[in-house]
Amino acid sequence: MNLTLGFLAAIGRHVLSWLASIGRIALFAVDTISHLLRPPFYAREFSHALMQIGWLSLPVVGMTALFTGGALALQIYAGGSRFNAETVVPSIVAIGLTRELGPVLGGLMVAARVASSIAAEIGTMKVTEQIDALTTLSTNPMKYLTLPRVLAATLAVPVLVGVGDVLGIMGGFLVGVGRLDFSAATYLHNTMDFLETWDVVSGLIKGAAFGFIVALMGCYHGMNSGRGAQGVGRATKAAVVAASVLILASNYLLTELFFSA
Repeated sequence: MNLTLGFLAAIGRHVLSWLASIGRIALFAVDTISHLLRPPFYAREFSHALMQIGWLSLPVVGMTALFTGGALALQIYAGGSRFNAETVVPSIVAIGLTRELGPVLGGLMVAARVASSIAAEIGTMKVTEQIDALTTLSTNPMKYLTLPRVLAATLAVPVLVGVGDVLGIMGGFLVGVGRLDFSAATYLHNTMDFLETWDVVSGLIKGAAFGFIVALMGCYHGMNSGRGAQGVGRATKAAVVAASVLILASNYLLTELFFSA
């Protein structure tokens, strides 16, 4: 009996701790958004974050999308050939990339690169008391450090997703024409015939949500980093894990929302 109660108590403690973490993150997000409506706005920090998150993430997102599009074309062709449905390859590659794989893989790659970088940077600033120095100089750390990064990621990731969509479809096109003997004109025709505007727009909306999540998790865990090198390391790891899990969870919720609509 005591063993059962102890087991249930342990589960309860973990659930309560998890719910408390969700509450803290939600309050952190609301606080971040509220600063968007109040001056000042640090344009230099925003432009620097936009360069770091957007431009410097382009190569890894682009290469990921290119090879994913090629692999997806091969896999769909292998499955479709069993039902004499090889002609669906162009349309399924385009729809799959724009609606699902483009935003999700782009978000995960940005999470791996950006969430860790933000958490490490802000965590190091906390350990070296630079955040305390900002407060002493009457500069709000949330407005100076968090808002520019969250806003930059929210705006940059949809652009990365759009570029990834183009490169992913190009990867499928190159494999379809060069490896699977599709006619170039037929491949492009099938792609354009079945791809709708909402397919692209829904992926870009997901990209904005994923960018917000990535930067928010990096900033949150950096701001709440423990002291010392181990604390910064744990914050960095937690930021990447939390961002990745939240991206996958929110992807399902957004897909369910778009499906219902």
